[in-house]
Amino acid sequence: MRVYVPLSLPRLAEAYKVGELGPAPLTAYAVTPALREWYVSDDIEELEYAALNRAALASLRLLAGEPDAARRRVVLAVDVADKAAVVDPDSGLDPTALGEVSVRETVRLAKAAAVHVDADDAEADVTAAAAALGAADHGDDDAQFVVDGAEDHELLWFATQEIANLMGREA
Repeated sequence: MRVYVPLSLPRLAEAYKVGELGPAPLTAYAVTPALREWYVSDDIEELEYAALNRAALASLRLLAGEPDAARRRVVLAVDVADKAAVVDPDSGLDPTALGEVSVRETVRLAKAAAVHVDADDAEADVTAAAAALGAADHGDDDAQFVVDGAEDHELLWFATQEIANLMGREA
């Protein structure tokens, strides 16, 4: 199963240094039955893209709590055994948990398929979105507009062999 793990550049750097993501359990996003129902599509590429976007929003939430991190959303695409990614059955009705899974094992970075990261030109919008998350969560429509502005930026795709170069870019 392909899962999308939300990270920040410092968290990616740590995973790169130790060679794994952990400790388990890890929150990730995947094509779950609830995501399929919400998105109303049978196109697996569209569903995977929706799961990636859910992880990008979770990465934004991480950035809101990491004020010193570079203001770029980071999502690691990883393949795990189907039994390793578990959906919480009680979260099915929670719209904020769409696609969320719990990965019950430490994941070796060698199992990563790709890493997705914001381009430099997204920094201002991602910074503003991270700052506006709290107000958006409390129903502020203007703040939600700012948060949605970060989603206007497509995450760039990088091969896992390029992670070392991404870490150099962070410095």
